[in-house]
Amino acid sequence: MSKLTERRRDNQQWMLDWIIKTTGRVQNFAYDNRVVPPEVKSYAQIHRIADKHGRHVISIAEGAEAAGHTTTAAELYWAASEHYREAQHTIFEDDNPEKIYLHGMLLKCFDKVMQYADHPIERVEIPFEGNYIQGVLHMLPGRPKAPTVVFCPGMDMTKEAFIDALHHPFVARGMNCLHLDGPGQGTSNIRKIRVTLDNYERAGSAAIDYLSERPEVDADQIAVSGFSMGSYWGMRLAARDKRVKAVATAAACYGPKTAIFEQASPRFKQVFMYMAGIHDEDEFDAFADQMVLDDVAGDVTCPALQVTGEYDPLAPLETVLPIYEKVAGPKELWVIENDFHNPRNRPNFGGIDFFGFLADWLNDALAGKYGPGHKKEIMVSEHGDGGPYVAQMEGGFNLPERVGAKPGLNADQLGPAGIIGG
Repeated sequence: MSKLTERRRDNQQWMLDWIIKTTGRVQNFAYDNRVVPPEVKSYAQIHRIADKHGRHVISIAEGAEAAGHTTTAAELYWAASEHYREAQHTIFEDDNPEKIYLHGMLLKCFDKVMQYADHPIERVEIPFEGNYIQGVLHMLPGRPKAPTVVFCPGMDMTKEAFIDALHHPFVARGMNCLHLDGPGQGTSNIRKIRVTLDNYERAGSAAIDYLSERPEVDADQIAVSGFSMGSYWGMRLAARDKRVKAVATAAACYGPKTAIFEQASPRFKQVFMYMAGIHDEDEFDAFADQMVLDDVAGDVTCPALQVTGEYDPLAPLETVLPIYEKVAGPKELWVIENDFHNPRNRPNFGGIDFFGFLADWLNDALAGKYGPGHKKEIMVSEHGDGGPYVAQMEGGFNLPERVGAKPGLNADQLGPAGIIGG
């Protein structure tokens, strides 16, 4: 069935085209920066214009290679790979020749990144239920045995993307990091490995099996991180597999999926139906209703950090708090003041990339800093002092608690007779 008639939300395509033209974004419209080039005026243009930009960057990278400037070439190939990641992701149908080409270019560009990076990077194949999940393993220079993080990307990410491959914050802090193309993501899409309600965490466990046999990995020091939908999958993996010694996730997708699939950009539903291999919208709605952590959050017994934007449109704070309270192990919740669904490079964290803070927290957790009963909730101020290095907040996150107001109705609100009925 054509993707143009498959979902009720496809009827909003004209609106998405207009928003793309005016904002340069396909989602997360609260942010001001453009994601797609300014010449893009409709969704249908994105992949071909991104390819044009990617080929331009590759031509410069090839010149840098010819000149022997391999560090510059690596940076350029990394930039080109980001163009191709975004380009291939805009097409959500099987066996599409343009998607296959664009994804192939993503892998080709990343081959060069791996070749010229100053730390070892391997593309690895992980046996999984009769097929293979592809990953990218970043290792410390010299390949010493070290703590290792399994990173679960979001639904718009791939294993090549987002965490800077050339300035990797986990590697810089003494940890290997395995990025997964889990079921429904990246190469798994090309291989038609669909995401189900519970197979992502099984793929994560298969990845831990694989890592445990690697000489570079300290199998007693394995942690999990995740971003956006990867926060949901990462928490499920930590609940399922007790080899996980700590979990730190951000850009929350912990609660019900109504916001992301029914209220946000239609691109989310379009893409996830493709990732799941579901073509009937009613069937998918029933599937999405079961994508919750309520039944497993209590099984997360390792130290857990959850990070969410105060106004995240995909995971409203009131849906995050109940999941946080269910987590059984040592835990922290960071709420990012005046932020939405992407904490990267925000003033709350001094304007630097956010992933280093997750890496620091995981290192502390693996070192035993967070013992039984540890529980801390903070508001990470947009422009105040301290960033995430602040004390436990007073009160709670709703407005009366934050300003110290007395709860409940006052005498003038109640009136002489009080509240009658209702």
